[in-house]
Amino acid sequence: MHAKVTEIQGETRKRMDHGVEALRKELASVRTGRAHVDLLMPVVVNYYGTPTPLNRLASVTAPDAQTLLITLFDRSQAKDVEKAIVEADLGLNPVAEGGVIRIRVPPLTEERRKELTKHVKKVGEDARIAVRNVRRDSNEKIKKLEKGKEISQDEEKAGIAAIQTETGAHVKAIDEAVTKKEKEVMTV
Repeated sequence: MHAKVTEIQGETRKRMDHGVEALRKELASVRTGRAHVDLLMPVVVNYYGTPTPLNRLASVTAPDAQTLLITLFDRSQAKDVEKAIVEADLGLNPVAEGGVIRIRVPPLTEERRKELTKHVKKVGEDARIAVRNVRRDSNEKIKKLEKGKEISQDEEKAGIAAIQTETGAHVKAIDEAVTKKEKEVMTV
């Protein structure tokens, strides 16, 4: 296959991988009925005027299925961390006890589980659309190469087929991640 087509394929794979990884991060922050340290991934604390991810200011553990425990590296930041968790609008109520913050993760109602499942499906569909957009861009680049007589029609067809295979694999990975998260959300 032509070097430019191979280059386009590599770029396509990277962009699609990035989309799937972004989906996984988004899904990790979706609440299930259990306490999980990834729930606090979106929390950003104002640390002396600098927005800082919570995991750089404290260690987060889940000692049991209903509790998150945040052990601060700098005890003076307890109020700022508490405020950031509340402002992140995760439906969690932090309670500070010295250099430790406890969060009780309430079980989800059936209605809330259904809302979260809809959200998970929407996030999955957005990721599939992003992957398809990458496919479209890559196919257009390959077609331009053929129109400019830089590659043959056979190389164009082979390149487009390879891009489609890549797309199929990434859409499958998205579907698997979404299905897994839906099961987690609906498990009581």
